[in-house]
Amino acid sequence: MNKSFLGVGALVVIIGLLIVGLASVFTVAQTQQALVLRFGQPVGARGVVKDPGLHFKAPFIENVVYFDNRILDLEQPRQEVLAADNSRIEVDSFLRYRIVDPLRFFQSVRSIEGGNNQLGSVLNSAVRRVLGEASMMQIVREDRASLMQRISDQVNSEAIKLGANVIDVRIRRADLPRQISEQVFLRMQTERQREASEFRAQGAEQKQRIESRADRDVTVLRAEAQRQADTTRGEGDAIRNKIFAEAFGKDPDFFAFWRSMQAYETGLKSMDTRLVISPNSEFFRFFNRSGNAPVPALNRPAAGGPGIPGAPGVPQASPQPAAPVPGPQASPQQAAPVPGPQTRVEN
Repeated sequence: MNKSFLGVGALVVIIGLLIVGLASVFTVAQTQQALVLRFGQPVGARGVVKDPGLHFKAPFIENVVYFDNRILDLEQPRQEVLAADNSRIEVDSFLRYRIVDPLRFFQSVRSIEGGNNQLGSVLNSAVRRVLGEASMMQIVREDRASLMQRISDQVNSEAIKLGANVIDVRIRRADLPRQISEQVFLRMQTERQREASEFRAQGAEQKQRIESRADRDVTVLRAEAQRQADTTRGEGDAIRNKIFAEAFGKDPDFFAFWRSMQAYETGLKSMDTRLVISPNSEFFRFFNRSGNAPVPALNRPAAGGPGIPGAPGVPQASPQPAAPVPGPQASPQQAAPVPGPQTRVEN
């Protein structure tokens, strides 16, 4: 009986010692740092454990709070900021920080969630304060890097009081609100359309100027070419008349015959033209010749010298009345002389 009682007692003692031993140790991971608390209060500087491994604490009266020693991210929701030029801007920012003093961090915010809330408020205030002193162009394009550095310095000065160190602060997006962006886009589109219309008008003006200059040059060239053509044609006509005059002076009878042939060709050219005219008419003088009868004079030059009918300075012969001639199938009655000076033309 005693032996069994002693065995149970020993087992209880062993279990108690095991529980006390387990309550006396704690483990810190490589990515963690620990803070030892006694009855819920920090033990002090000796209670901060940053080295990874197995550590000891007083059982049952001390507990351990763990904090992450890596870089933590804090994403802030989009907020609207009023710039120095009264421009409303939507800003999307974030920061990265690290807990460097777990004791102060615990005394200030108690946990990482509390630290995020506190640092988020500080970040929002710094963003509004810094961006409110800058214009929209400085925020969007000109001084964005320097503005982010100013925000980072202001947030870091507050974060140090909480036992944290700000690694970086960034403005991910800074843009106009959607309604204002649409208005700005429409204004920009209208401006671009106005510039395009202006460029088109200038191009049309230049086109009209070039076309007018080209039309003027074409008119001048054509007029000059026509003048030269008329001059050349006049010179040619003068040479032709001179040749005709010389030829007519050498053989007036042949020239009269040749002119009559031209008159026959011109007067009887159409196939549907009929002339009713007396066979004894002067028009058929070369058809009425017999043997070596002299050729009747037609367009004979004046006594002063040779000349060309129709040429300048040559008297014109009185025109003979034109009359239709019978066709190939005409009867002798149709070719009979018509009394009187009347002439009938059938087409």
